[in-house]
Amino acid sequence: MKRSFPLAMLLALSLAPAARAANEADYKAAYAAAEAASKEAAGMRNQWTVTVSTLAAAKKAADGGDFDRAMAAAKEAEALAKASIFQATSEKDAWKAMEIR
Repeated sequence: MKRSFPLAMLLALSLAPAARAANEADYKAAYAAAEAASKEAAGMRNQWTVTVSTLAAAKKAADGGDFDRAMAAAKEAEALAKASIFQATSEKDAWKAMEIR
């Protein structure tokens, strides 16, 4: 039992994905994707204000050189934009079901 535990830990650590720091290129790609999704949501007239502020936070973190935080904020902004797009499309005709007949 004592010998198998270190071996199991070594195996688990070797299979775990290596965490790496985000760089400027990673951030720019994530920011571009988030910005595109945000523009799509704005085109649908359903852009959430929190998406805009999260994009601003990503840009501020990147300007300060903190690309890990910038990357996380950009991915969060993209998720928020995609959620607002989903909301707009799912509620486009949903009001008809609530109409009094």
